[in-house]
Amino acid sequence: MPCLYITTNVNMEGVDTDPFYLEVTKAVASIVGRPQNLVMVVLKGSIEIVFGGNKEAAAYAEIVSMGGITKQVKRQLIATVGSILHSHFSIRVFVLPIHHYIELISLSINPTHFILKVFDMQALPLPSKL
Repeated sequence: MPCLYITTNVNMEGVDTDPFYLEVTKAVASIVGRPQNLVMVVLKGSIEIVFGGNKEAAAYAEIVSMGGITKQVKRQLIATVGSILHSHFSIRVFVLPIHHYIELISLSINPTHFILKVFDMQALPLPSKL
């Protein structure tokens, strides 16, 4: 079950988020290859976020999935979720890879910032039982 958790300092009060939830759920399900009814999306708005020393519009997101995450899927998720956030909440995106193992991606163009952490539960090595 993929779970996409998004936190943003964008004020969500009075914003109809239903179209966002529908679009992002459909996109994540399609990209990861899971049914829509197994995709969880959490959106928390109006949260204090400081990025680069300022409080300009920003978002932090994590997606956790049990399998189905390849390098290509990561790229698609980053681009698609970033695009959807931009179209619904005016968060602009630019892709800059930062980390290899747990793919931490910074997407930012002043004055807005977006970070998406993609985590595949099956990609981790199993701990030793010794």
